[in-house]
Amino acid sequence: MSKRRGRSLEGEDAECYEMRIRRVRREPRTSDGYEPIVQETTRGPVEMRYYAAPRATRAAVFVGGAGGGFDTPVRGWLYPRLCEQLRDDGIAGLRVRYRHANDLEECVLDVLAGISFLDADGVTSVAVVGHSFGGAVVIQAAALSPAVRTCVALSTQTYGADPAAELGPRCSLLLAHGLADEVLPPDCSRAVYAAARKPKKLLLKPGVHHGLDEWADELPGVIREWIVAELAQPAPPTS
Repeated sequence: MSKRRGRSLEGEDAECYEMRIRRVRREPRTSDGYEPIVQETTRGPVEMRYYAAPRATRAAVFVGGAGGGFDTPVRGWLYPRLCEQLRDDGIAGLRVRYRHANDLEECVLDVLAGISFLDADGVTSVAVVGHSFGGAVVIQAAALSPAVRTCVALSTQTYGADPAAELGPRCSLLLAHGLADEVLPPDCSRAVYAAARKPKKLLLKPGVHHGLDEWADELPGVIREWIVAELAQPAPPTS
């Protein structure tokens, strides 16, 4: 079961959103290297692509922007490539498709459903990665799920990203933004970074637009190294 409480920009509690998972359909691995997964829930089916790693206890969840689908930045291949590379590091990958793209509350539930699937598969430490609108989605999911150890927000928006202030020290935050972003200005990531607690890191790249295509040679390796290092950290003590 996934559950979250909505918030206004002022932080006031709104209604409680709940999703119950009825069953999971897991299909054989495709030639593209992933297992198609469908979680049947009380709020509709959540489609996922699972890049399983043998006996993995660590995993990364990837979501796109407001356009929906299995959207991925950096020329359309960043997420599939990272999933394949992380599998070599013993880290499973899970790409989640939103049921209702651009609906923040519903999309956060989709990520929480993905984390619930990973928990059932033996995963105990999770990284979440989101682009644009998805940056706010993964920040909210990271604040709600204690299994999330690191959050990566790429070209993020600020709307809905206020829970970044709640992540540290349990969950680290990596922000990456192009200084030539024509959709969301880099001040969005600067603002989220300023509000967040440590551990945190902000990367700004000249000449890079919203889709991060111009960062293709460097960014995948940066994200991979960050996820591997952060998921290798010992869990912080609970209060």
